Amino acid sequence: MASGVRKVVLAYSGGLDTSVILRWLQETYGCEVVTFTADLGQGEELEPARRKAELLGVREIHIEDLKETFVRDYVMPMFRANALYEGVYLLGTAIARPLIAKRLVEIARATGADAVAHGATGKGNDQVRFELTCYALDPRIRVIAPWREWDLTSRAKLLAYAESRQIPIPRGKGGEPPYSTDANLLHISYEGRALEDPWQEPEEDMFTRTVDPRRAPDEPEYVEIAFERGDPVAVNGERLSPAALLARLNTIAGRHGIGRVDLVENRFVGMKSRGVYETPGGTLWHIAHRAIESLTLDRGAAHLKDELAPRYAELVYNGFWFAPEREMLQALVDKSQERVSGEVRLKLYKGGVQVVGRRSPYSLYLQEYATFEEDTVYHQKDAEGFIKLNALRLRIRRLVHGPGDA
Repeated sequence: MASGVRKVVLAYSGGLDTSVILRWLQETYGCEVVTFTADLGQGEELEPARRKAELLGVREIHIEDLKETFVRDYVMPMFRANALYEGVYLLGTAIARPLIAKRLVEIARATGADAVAHGATGKGNDQVRFELTCYALDPRIRVIAPWREWDLTSRAKLLAYAESRQIPIPRGKGGEPPYSTDANLLHISYEGRALEDPWQEPEEDMFTRTVDPRRAPDEPEYVEIAFERGDPVAVNGERLSPAALLARLNTIAGRHGIGRVDLVENRFVGMKSRGVYETPGGTLWHIAHRAIESLTLDRGAAHLKDELAPRYAELVYNGFWFAPEREMLQALVDKSQERVSGEVRLKLYKGGVQVVGRRSPYSLYLQEYATFEEDTVYHQKDAEGFIKLNALRLRIRRLVHGPGDA
């Protein structure tokens, strides 16, 4: 039996992995286990997790509704940055980890626990995200990662362990354990089983948040999203709290089959992995935010943001939310959003999204300059000198080196 730990706070979902971990911690460390379950809008009833923890002998059970905190303090700052990992992934799993880990550390302090524990595997990114956050917030915290210690190295061994200790096992429709999933208000991910073959198309009945686009309504739907200082605040004229707004967008986009992504990504630990994601509301949000920025951001500011967005996304993906470089980038991003306010109108149809309208009191689009009709503010002859000055170095190079190849 391992020693040195009297009490540990476990990030507990109530699923197979964390239920096995709970029992394993009790048996291996002989310690008291405190469970923490965060309601981030995963769409599941959390009382079963409480009952399962009680069944496994847990006395201190923490279940917290963090949906508003999650969207306001984590999703919104990230979406101001237009962060897409490898140009595709809206970071639904990654952005939830710093909040969960932060609360783990805070509960450990409040309960006098010696350590925290998580159920992330030794192959994945989440172990890095959880632990970087824990160490950033409490340099002396002890982190227990059972997947790096035990010999339960396969799903079959996990199932056998659970059955030998009468731990209830969630099952899929066909009696098999379900896909490995992670869900919150922003997205749901699917990994494992047939998805480990990147040539294999996902089964349609796997999806839970979006309808099959072929079965979506035959008429398009229009939705208007209002922004203030870079954040969405209203849908179709109705002001909503951050979590309620994202939930509304999820419902609207989901019924049109919007937000599915199937990708092979590069994990921070070095390997490639295949995952399928549903991010319906976040997809609308991201597209609309880019649209309102197209009106309100100066070209230089917009292009600088586009250069920095991949770096920001990589920091979130790799678990550096509480790192100084992410906070520095956030300050720059937030400065850029001071006049990113207005409305965007989207047209939704069978899995597709089109921007069909945008307006802002801070719009830098001036029709008198942009028009193809006659105007009195732009002198077209000015373009001649502009072009010749920009061409000067190209002309000199050709004069010096001769005709050569074009």
